[in-house]
Amino acid sequence: MPSHIVFLTLFAALLHASWNTLLRGATDRLWSMTIMCVAIAVTSAVIALLVPLPSTASWKYMFVSALLHVGYNLCLIRSYQSGDLGQSYPIARGCSPLLVACAAALFAGEKIELNTLGGITLVSCGILMLAMKGYKLAMPDLKYALATGAFIAAYSVVDGIGVRFSGNALSYTAWMSTLWGGLMPALYIALRDSRSLLRWRPGLPRAAIGGLVSLLAYGIIIYAMQGAPMGTVSALRETSVLFAAVLGYLFLGESLTLRKTLASIVIATGTLIIG
Repeated sequence: MPSHIVFLTLFAALLHASWNTLLRGATDRLWSMTIMCVAIAVTSAVIALLVPLPSTASWKYMFVSALLHVGYNLCLIRSYQSGDLGQSYPIARGCSPLLVACAAALFAGEKIELNTLGGITLVSCGILMLAMKGYKLAMPDLKYALATGAFIAAYSVVDGIGVRFSGNALSYTAWMSTLWGGLMPALYIALRDSRSLLRWRPGLPRAAIGGLVSLLAYGIIIYAMQGAPMGTVSALRETSVLFAAVLGYLFLGESLTLRKTLASIVIATGTLIIG
């Protein structure tokens, strides 16, 4: 795996943890997530006008991915209602790398080398260690965090295949994100109303910035998956839980324990093996 892809993916992991910290700290997470998506949709639409259309072979993947992203958003919001960042985030991210690697092997014909599989396994185990209390995954409504991980794996594989058909990673990202970003406010209006969505709130600029950070983070990941194995990119991306643990400690008042430190060492070891 090229070193510049490794560094870009790790940078995307930091960005991803940052916008999740913003979302976890919000009081109305459905509204904050929707504002993020509005910012994503507007920015992506502008970019889409400046780049060529992706190949028609990738369009079906864009539509499916947009729907999967909405499902991911809803499960993520629900999981943050009952768990903190250092708990919900690791469970959701921890179960996805192996799912992505297996799905990529089944549906995209990727071959997984033994050392890469070992690194992916270490990263996944380390991430799950961060989410454990004692010897159990202790979290109310654990199913939502696990469902979030399943959505992550699903849209990662769909986008990994779609971007390879698209002919242009930036074009694919822009059009897919425009679709995804446009679906979320429509869903918000259906669940609530347009008036509360458009009303000014103090957290609006922060949510909008979070959306732009999210778009940049995932754009980097899609670019990485265009030329590197999906399972490997996914595992490196999930090192974002290291950044989330630190950001949760610094900004959300969450604990940084010995267990979290040991889990971080396991994740770092797996990252080195993959890289």
